Amino acid sequence: MNTCSGYISPEYANYGLYSLKSDVFSFGVLVLEIVGGYRNRGFRHPDHHLNLIGHAWGLFKQGRPLELAAGSKVETPYLSEVLRSIHVGLLCVQENPEDRPNMSYVVLMLGNEDELPQPKQPGFFTERDLVEASNSSSQSKPPSANVCSVSVLEAR
Repeated sequence: MNTCSGYISPEYANYGLYSLKSDVFSFGVLVLEIVGGYRNRGFRHPDHHLNLIGHAWGLFKQGRPLELAAGSKVETPYLSEVLRSIHVGLLCVQENPEDRPNMSYVVLMLGNEDELPQPKQPGFFTERDLVEASNSSSQSKPPSANVCSVSVLEAR
């Protein structure tokens, strides 16, 4: 768990529950990492103790989401795509799985210019939250030996 905990959804880390939206959370983290040029796990900022998700959320709430990509030179024609990617990434990392979009909707949102819903607070936006959840879930329950598969069929 420690090797990839920057991508693990809150419901899995806290309760050992895997949902269809767990992968959406991981995808959102990946999008924010690509746009920001930093990894979520081990992210350090001189002004706060937030991880990359928390940093992106704070900038978004302050109306300065492009500062997430300030380290990379964003060319003017791509500003709208970068803003949209940050917005969709934050929608994917919302704390409650029910609030996260499904992947087909994520693809739709990334591929069009329709208005996006406002994201709610993300899960694991401080490194401490992530470490505490990782420690408590590993101490409270033994790992499960059950194997399961979760699938959703969608028409094209």
